[in-house]
Amino acid sequence: MNSSLYPHFGVLLVDDEPAWLRSLSLTLERSAGIANILTCQDSRLVLGLLDENEIGLVLLDLTMPHLTGDELLRMIAERHPETAVIIISGMNQIESAVNCMKLGAFDYFVKTVEEDRLVSGVLRAIRMLELERQNREMSSRMLSGELKYPQAFSGIVTSDRAMHAIFSYIEAVAMSSEPLLIIGESGVGKELIAKAAHTLSGCSGQLVAVNVAGLDDNVFADTLFGHMRGAFTGADQARRGMIEEAADGTLFLDEIGDLSIPSQVKLLRLLQEGEYFPLGSDRPKRLKARVIVATHQDLALKQAAGTFRRDLYYRLCIHLVQVPPLRERKGDLPLLLDHFLEEAARALGKKKPTPPRELADLLATYTFPGNIRELKAMIYNAVSIHRDRVLSMEAFLKTIGKPLEKTSNSDTKSPERNLYSGLERLPTFGEAAELLVEEAISRANGNQTIAARLLGISQPALSKRLKLSRNGQDSALT
Repeated sequence: MNSSLYPHFGVLLVDDEPAWLRSLSLTLERSAGIANILTCQDSRLVLGLLDENEIGLVLLDLTMPHLTGDELLRMIAERHPETAVIIISGMNQIESAVNCMKLGAFDYFVKTVEEDRLVSGVLRAIRMLELERQNREMSSRMLSGELKYPQAFSGIVTSDRAMHAIFSYIEAVAMSSEPLLIIGESGVGKELIAKAAHTLSGCSGQLVAVNVAGLDDNVFADTLFGHMRGAFTGADQARRGMIEEAADGTLFLDEIGDLSIPSQVKLLRLLQEGEYFPLGSDRPKRLKARVIVATHQDLALKQAAGTFRRDLYYRLCIHLVQVPPLRERKGDLPLLLDHFLEEAARALGKKKPTPPRELADLLATYTFPGNIRELKAMIYNAVSIHRDRVLSMEAFLKTIGKPLEKTSNSDTKSPERNLYSGLERLPTFGEAAELLVEEAISRANGNQTIAARLLGISQPALSKRLKLSRNGQDSALT
């Protein structure tokens, strides 16, 4: 089956009335974007179609010649228990409905029921089947520990176990029609995760990224939904919105934690109803794109504070990924250092420099508030001023190796900023020096050159301090 169709599995419509089949097919496609549809007028052919095709859902008429709906329901439950069945009957009979539910039907509708209720029931069944498949795939991934499509993550440089667990999760939920929420600090690579999810989705359309931070409600609506000619002053011609640009692909909304409450309402309605109105239009359009959103903010705290809608928060949390900051995956620093050195050298037309052996240890002492984006900028800066064969560490030491600069208010320090203010007994100079040396050596992974730079002293002075400590003497550093 065509992987670009929604859903990824087939939906089989079975009825002996061709007019009803055509009408139902058009309704499902027009109202819910369900295009992966097969139809069958002869009930005797149904089991063969299930054997030959990847069909997840069957919409089955009860009253048909040859094999009745009841008989087919029993056969499907026995031979294809993974396939969901919705009964659509021409008669509203409670006894018949109860009997079908006992036989394993997912739902029961009468043909005269409102169109919206029927479409909602079909979408509910599709979501259930997708979640079941994702649970099976996640269990399989976690047990095997292997990725089926590692090439989708080739743009992400890592050997971290937590990151590989995220890759497994993304593989499992990539084909879901439900939104994916990516949380992580600025600079951790949320857009790279979104690109991998788009690649694995099998969608034929493009990935359209929109940073919604700072957009007021009107600009947000116009950006996403587009507008008709004459919708507002200055709208001289119609414009397609980003949702339409992302048709059959992925719409990636970055920094959704900054959305205003009115814009949050519009996003929630889009996700719930799967349709939207271009500005100035009274005819709805279907959402035909997978939606991925990202934020660096804590949405749980924002919804508790009332600045982010609770219903939208829970709607977005169906599929959730939290990308760890660089300080929690420092084992990746050597890999990232080598990767960005090569990338920077190529971009700047230089030969790839050789990093000093202690550079990776120095980087490991830093918390990287800007995460991988900051590391990349740091390395590009160092390579841009590089002259010799071995990369100079000076550019890195300007950020990492210097003690924190005093702020304008540093002359009037508050007691809370004094580390010793709450101690009952003050340590001696020797004790304090030993603690400082011990912490510096730990942060530098045993490298005395880096530890000395962190302390703001020379390496001979640090060696002297360590020698005195080993000999049990209590002397201050000079």
